[in-house]
Amino acid sequence: MTTLSRDQVREMMGEVLAAQGKELPANDDAQLSEIGFRSLDFSELALRVEDELDTELNFDAPGLRSIETVGDVLTFIDQLQQAS
Repeated sequence: MTTLSRDQVREMMGEVLAAQGKELPANDDAQLSEIGFRSLDFSELALRVEDELDTELNFDAPGLRSIETVGDVLTFIDQLQQAS
């Protein structure tokens, strides 16, 4: 299966934010709440990743609740790709 690098996922995350006039900071420690990245934005990012990979990722709600930073999102997507 094809996988996306953290940089590719980060770029997609930046596109989701840019569509709302927001900017993705360079710092992976940036809090999602501070940059305005909401659950709907995460859903859009997940759909873009799935479209790019042409596969469905299996999300679990408890794992989603622990996501607080840009880096957490990138790590979570990495883990989903490894599990598929």
